Amino acid sequence: MKKSALITFFAFIAAFITLLAREAISPTASPQTLPASVYNVVQVVDGDTIKVEIDGTKQTLRLIGINTPETVDPRKPVECFGREASNKAKELLANQNVKIVADPTQDERDKYDRLLRYVYLEDGTNFNKLMIEQGYAYEYTYDVPYQYQEDFKAAQRYAQQNKLGLWGATCSQN
Repeated sequence: MKKSALITFFAFIAAFITLLAREAISPTASPQTLPASVYNVVQVVDGDTIKVEIDGTKQTLRLIGINTPETVDPRKPVECFGREASNKAKELLANQNVKIVADPTQDERDKYDRLLRYVYLEDGTNFNKLMIEQGYAYEYTYDVPYQYQEDFKAAQRYAQQNKLGLWGATCSQN
């Protein structure tokens, strides 16, 4: 009985290792199943949308949990503090290496086919939260709550209470 249990145990371990190896090399593995990776930001579109190079292809990312005032939508006028938000994103992200992380509670892509991700600066700072906390972005929940929603809402309350960025006098007069 001990021998058969040992054989079963090793068969299970071998099957598990084989499964892991297949997943690691599978060309169809979803980015959500892969570990967070570091990529170069090749373009900052605006405060909540960037482009990074992934495996030689430029991919557009929409940042989870934030929305910045519009600057590039041709159907809308430039909104208050939009230029400042875009400029802050460019200052912190342009040509930088960032870690991008999917959220298991969110879809892989939005309706415009942009990857949905959190972005972390090289020092580990969550860029999405930083933009809210400094008043460059609003907390934004698209459809279902996301992993850091409560933290992002707290960051917005902080920015509002301290009248930072778009919560300051500049935008409140409009």
